[in-house]
Amino acid sequence: MELQQLRYFLEVARTQHMTRSAERLHIAQPSLSQSIKRLEWELGVALFASRGRNIVLTEQGKFLRDRLEPILDRLDALPEQLRALNDPERTTLRLHVTAATRLVSEAIIAYRREHEKLGFQFLQAEDAHLFDISVEGRSALAAAPEGAFQLDEPIYLAVPDSPRFAGVHRARLADFREAKFISLIAQKQFRQDCDRFCAEAGFSPRISFESDSPETVRNMIAAHMGVGFWPAFTWGELRGEGMKLLELSEPECRRGILIRRGQNRVDSRAVDHFYAFLCEWFTRRAREAGR
Repeated sequence: MELQQLRYFLEVARTQHMTRSAERLHIAQPSLSQSIKRLEWELGVALFASRGRNIVLTEQGKFLRDRLEPILDRLDALPEQLRALNDPERTTLRLHVTAATRLVSEAIIAYRREHEKLGFQFLQAEDAHLFDISVEGRSALAAAPEGAFQLDEPIYLAVPDSPRFAGVHRARLADFREAKFISLIAQKQFRQDCDRFCAEAGFSPRISFESDSPETVRNMIAAHMGVGFWPAFTWGELRGEGMKLLELSEPECRRGILIRRGQNRVDSRAVDHFYAFLCEWFTRRAREAGR
């Protein structure tokens, strides 16, 4: 398959008219027909079928069109994206954030009070490799890559502030094997870490409610719907919310928060400045949480 063949196919798929497509592509109609026939031969399927004097997409043709359109759209966008990455005057920082989203958002709000012209863009998964700065959760045992910043974050267990836990500040995770857990969905890295902690303690957590939002998990725990793991400083403090945090042992529950820079800019001064601010922001929050 050639890229030009695929572009020809998409044009015919849009018009479902060979002559009209040839005119729009500025090529001879027989040449366009031959290109489509070669593509069908290479794929081993019919992409179009005749219907009277017109043509329509087959099911295989519809499948190819639906898969191909987003791929070529992203491909067509690459030149502009590359020019933007190479523009020293660009004032939008691209962030890839898979952990501590709330804390990163608070840092951005604080930073923009002094840097109003600077913009921020959160990347989608398919563009994650284009980041200027990445914030990731990872195993606390993994060493930080050279030039990156990593904080060690304890993971507590949030429980109801009830007589059962009066005077209790530390507990074994295995003691909660029968508890109902409020949790993030399984695709989240933090959830995977917490499932691993439970496995090390000899049980699988009984998940009574799960969400893709840390804020929702926080609210459900506060409503005494169950217990849940709680990152020490990235999820914020508890202030009169009807629950308390217990330090966990056996196993000791911790994770790393890694902050690293990308290599996509010629002029990285804006990246370096915000990176330093973000590292200090996280360090300060960690220090405050440890009081």
